[in-house]
Amino acid sequence: MDYIQSLRQYIGHQPLQMVGAAALIMDPENRLLLLERTDSGCWGPPGGAMELGEEVESAARRETLEETGLDIGRLELFGVFSGPELYYRYPNGDQVANISIIYLTRDWRGDLHLNGEHTDSSWFELGELPEKISPPIKPVIKRLVEVYG
Repeated sequence: MDYIQSLRQYIGHQPLQMVGAAALIMDPENRLLLLERTDSGCWGPPGGAMELGEEVESAARRETLEETGLDIGRLELFGVFSGPELYYRYPNGDQVANISIIYLTRDWRGDLHLNGEHTDSSWFELGELPEKISPPIKPVIKRLVEVYG
């Protein structure tokens, strides 16, 4: 059982401040890899909650490998995002106030394959992103488009 699930045993669906890491993975054509979540149908980059005592970069690498099968090389810190825009209520009722540490990488290898958390994946041009972006990742994507779009 992971750290967040173990806390949920005690607090149920109550709001929890959650620190997570994600990787904005770009291909040679400057397209962004996004994954469609099974639970909400929203799109976002690979990422998730840190485990207790885990290093942030390790969390970004672990989550990416678990969710996509891709190994990440060099990571560049893109930004740290927090605040009311990152509050989220999952479809199961769990509430979180996210603190998201976001990395950017163009250094990855492997064959893309999804785990059960996602139903689809696609490489998107920054000017042609899907409308249904996961709410807490919208500020991240907005900044990415401002910087690289």
